[in-house]
Amino acid sequence: MQVPVNSADHATGTCAIFRAMHPRRLVSPCLMGILLLGPLLAFAGDETGRPAPRFRAKTTAGEQFNNESIKGKVVLFEFWTTWCKYCEEEASLVDDVAKEFSGKGLIVLAVDVLEPDQKVKKYLTEHPRTVPIVLTKDTNLAAMYNAQVYPIYVVIGRDGNIAGEQRGAAGGRGLRRMLRQAGIESEE
Repeated sequence: MQVPVNSADHATGTCAIFRAMHPRRLVSPCLMGILLLGPLLAFAGDETGRPAPRFRAKTTAGEQFNNESIKGKVVLFEFWTTWCKYCEEEASLVDDVAKEFSGKGLIVLAVDVLEPDQKVKKYLTEHPRTVPIVLTKDTNLAAMYNAQVYPIYVVIGRDGNIAGEQRGAAGGRGLRRMLRQAGIESEE
């Protein structure tokens, strides 16, 4: 049986097969599942206000970071990949924010997720960054924050708690909003 797949069904062939077998159904089980589980999944991912998980990270320059070394500082984790166009578009913005707030106790760590070292190093040669870069092999952060879509931003406040989280492009306003939640304000 050939099942036509339209753009709405493209993401999951199961929904297309169900529609073909039951054309009179108004709401497919796939759609019903999304409608019921979507809000629960979105809520489950919000860790704001909770203590940051214990982490370790080593930058490509050899600097070591962990929960003890960041005490009293605000930390912005940027999870990114070389193939993510939004990550590339926001890289200079993240670098600028890091420079602007470095005197106010901000540490920015750009964590590349699940890519070979050589690929990342080549990319950085063509697209230089000013913030410290962390590779997946040198940290446990990507797994802790379920980094599967990019970019992801997580801000840890001076108290060691998660002050903000953004999955997807944040823009300057979004980054500054998360930093404000952690107690860092722009002088503008």
